[in-house]
Amino acid sequence: MIVKQIKLSQKDKERLIRLKTKTGIANWNVLCRWALCFSLSEPTIPAPEGLATDSNLEMSWMVFGGEYQEIYEALIKQRCIQDGLGTDKETLQQQFKLHLHRGISYLSATNYIRSLDEFVSRATEKVRR
Repeated sequence: MIVKQIKLSQKDKERLIRLKTKTGIANWNVLCRWALCFSLSEPTIPAPEGLATDSNLEMSWMVFGGEYQEIYEALIKQRCIQDGLGTDKETLQQQFKLHLHRGISYLSATNYIRSLDEFVSRATEKVRR
Protein backbone atom coordinates (compact mmCIF):
# COMPACT_ATOMS: atom_id res chain seq x y z
CA MET A 1 0.00 0.00 0.00
CA ILE A 2 1.45 3.33 -1.05
CA VAL A 3 -0.39 5.42 1.55
CA LYS A 4 -2.81 4.56 4.34
CA GLN A 5 -4.95 7.66 3.99
CA ILE A 6 -5.47 10.04 1.10
CA LYS A 7 -6.43 13.57 2.07
CA LEU A 8 -7.01 16.17 -0.60
CA SER A 9 -6.81 19.93 -0.71
CA GLN A 10 -9.91 22.08 -0.51
CA LYS A 11 -9.24 23.17 -4.10
CA ASP A 12 -9.15 19.56 -5.32
CA LYS A 13 -12.29 18.77 -3.35
CA GLU A 14 -14.09 21.66 -5.07
CA ARG A 15 -12.83 20.45 -8.45
CA LEU A 16 -14.13 16.96 -7.73
CA ILE A 17 -17.50 18.37 -6.68
CA ARG A 18 -17.76 20.10 -10.08
CA LEU A 19 -16.77 16.88 -11.83
CA LYS A 20 -19.39 14.95 -9.86
CA THR A 21 -22.02 17.45 -10.98
CA LYS A 22 -20.96 17.38 -14.63
CA THR A 23 -20.54 13.61 -14.94
CA GLY A 24 -23.04 12.22 -12.47
CA ILE A 25 -20.29 9.99 -11.05
CA ALA A 26 -21.19 9.94 -7.38
CA ASN A 27 -18.14 8.37 -5.76
CA TRP A 28 -14.99 10.31 -4.94
CA ASN A 29 -12.80 7.25 -5.30
CA VAL A 30 -13.98 6.54 -8.84
CA LEU A 31 -13.21 10.10 -9.95
CA CYS A 32 -9.83 9.94 -8.21
CA ARG A 33 -8.97 6.68 -9.97
CA TRP A 34 -9.77 8.24 -13.34
CA ALA A 35 -7.73 11.32 -12.43
CA LEU A 36 -4.73 9.21 -11.45
CA CYS A 37 -4.85 7.21 -14.67
CA PHE A 38 -5.30 10.37 -16.74
CA SER A 39 -2.15 11.88 -15.23
CA LEU A 40 -0.19 8.64 -15.60
CA SER A 41 -1.02 8.65 -19.32
CA GLU A 42 0.75 12.00 -19.75
CA PRO A 43 4.40 11.64 -20.79
CA THR A 44 5.76 14.34 -18.49
CA ILE A 45 6.63 14.08 -14.81
CA PRO A 46 4.28 16.13 -12.64
CA ALA A 47 5.83 19.32 -11.31
CA PRO A 48 7.01 18.95 -7.73
CA GLU A 49 4.96 21.17 -5.50
CA GLY A 50 3.75 21.33 -1.96
CA LEU A 51 0.26 19.89 -1.81
CA ALA A 52 -2.21 21.07 0.78
CA THR A 53 -4.36 18.62 2.72
CA ASP A 54 -6.77 21.18 4.07
CA SER A 55 -10.14 19.64 3.17
CA ASN A 56 -12.28 17.14 4.99
CA LEU A 57 -12.21 14.83 1.95
CA GLU A 58 -10.32 11.77 3.05
CA MET A 59 -10.31 8.13 1.98
CA SER A 60 -8.25 5.09 2.76
CA TRP A 61 -6.03 3.41 0.20
CA MET A 62 -8.45 0.46 0.31
CA VAL A 63 -11.35 2.70 -0.63
CA PHE A 64 -9.32 4.46 -3.32
CA GLY A 65 -8.07 1.29 -4.98
CA GLY A 66 -10.80 -1.16 -4.12
CA GLU A 67 -10.18 -4.63 -5.46
CA TYR A 68 -7.62 -3.19 -7.90
CA GLN A 69 -5.39 -1.49 -5.32
CA GLU A 70 -2.42 -3.68 -6.23
CA ILE A 71 -2.75 -2.66 -9.88
CA TYR A 72 -2.76 1.05 -8.97
CA GLU A 73 0.30 0.52 -6.82
CA ALA A 74 2.06 -1.32 -9.66
CA LEU A 75 1.18 1.51 -12.07
CA ILE A 76 2.76 4.08 -9.74
CA LYS A 77 5.88 1.94 -9.28
CA GLN A 78 6.23 1.37 -13.01
CA ARG A 79 5.84 5.07 -13.72
CA CYS A 80 8.52 5.93 -11.13
CA ILE A 81 10.88 3.45 -12.78
CA GLN A 82 10.05 4.83 -16.23
CA ASP A 83 10.73 8.38 -15.04
CA GLY A 84 14.05 7.39 -13.48
CA LEU A 85 12.86 8.00 -9.94
CA GLY A 86 13.31 5.69 -7.01
CA THR A 87 10.71 3.25 -5.78
CA ASP A 88 11.24 3.92 -2.11
CA LYS A 89 8.11 4.54 -0.05
CA GLU A 90 8.59 8.32 0.12
CA THR A 91 9.01 8.67 -3.66
CA LEU A 92 5.99 6.47 -4.35
CA GLN A 93 3.85 8.48 -1.94
CA GLN A 94 4.96 11.81 -3.42
CA GLN A 95 4.49 10.72 -7.02
CA PHE A 96 1.07 9.25 -6.24
CA LYS A 97 -0.05 12.52 -4.69
CA LEU A 98 1.39 14.61 -7.53
CA HIS A 99 -0.23 12.45 -10.21
CA LEU A 100 -3.57 12.46 -8.40
CA HIS A 101 -3.48 16.24 -8.01
CA ARG A 102 -2.45 16.78 -11.65
CA GLY A 103 -5.14 14.41 -12.89
CA ILE A 104 -7.84 16.19 -10.92
CA SER A 105 -6.59 19.51 -12.28
CA TYR A 106 -6.64 18.27 -15.87
CA LEU A 107 -10.08 16.68 -15.64
CA SER A 108 -11.62 19.70 -13.97
CA ALA A 109 -10.18 22.32 -16.31
CA THR A 110 -12.87 24.77 -17.39
CA ASN A 111 -15.11 23.22 -20.04
CA TYR A 112 -12.75 20.29 -20.62
CA ILE A 113 -15.42 17.89 -19.36
CA ARG A 114 -19.03 19.02 -19.52
CA SER A 115 -20.84 15.68 -19.30
CA LEU A 116 -20.42 11.98 -18.66
CA ASP A 117 -20.26 11.40 -22.43
CA GLU A 118 -17.33 13.79 -22.75
CA PHE A 119 -15.69 12.18 -19.73
CA VAL A 120 -15.87 8.73 -21.32
CA SER A 121 -14.85 10.11 -24.71
CA ARG A 122 -11.72 11.75 -23.28
CA ALA A 123 -10.82 8.57 -21.43
CA THR A 124 -11.18 6.34 -24.47
CA GLU A 125 -9.35 8.88 -26.62
CA LYS A 126 -6.33 8.51 -24.33
CA VAL A 127 -6.49 4.72 -24.59
CA ARG A 128 -6.56 4.78 -28.40
CA ARG A 129 -3.36 6.85 -28.64
